[in-house]
Amino acid sequence: MEALKILIEYGIIGLLGLMSVMAVAVALERFRFFRGLRLEGFSDRRLLELALTRRLHLIAIVGSNAPYVGLLGTVFGIMLTFSTMGQTGMVDSARIMTGLALSLKATAAGLLVAIPAVVLYNLLLRRVRELLLTWEAHHG
Repeated sequence: MEALKILIEYGIIGLLGLMSVMAVAVALERFRFFRGLRLEGFSDRRLLELALTRRLHLIAIVGSNAPYVGLLGTVFGIMLTFSTMGQTGMVDSARIMTGLALSLKATAAGLLVAIPAVVLYNLLLRRVRELLLTWEAHHG
């Protein structure tokens, strides 16, 4: 069961950290791209839309899946708690609370990754729509 604890502590929390870094890195790259974009360089709306939405799906994937990764850590943590209780044969409230705290840490980490990713995705999507409307106003 020690392996399960390590999986939760380093595997689940580490994966969520990696997902967070990826979402922020993509968001920063997209914001930088939007800032330097010259709309007059695009003659086709579809090519502009492709350029604007490149890699946005990665942020959406993080935002939609991080809570489930956190939930997986929660399930593993609860399994670990029940397994420890079953192996020892007694109910030790300190061990139960420690196991449940580990479980809740995974849930919180999942939400802490998902919420900013969804906010960043929506901000970027809004900017894409603004840029597309601006392009259409000049080329329509």
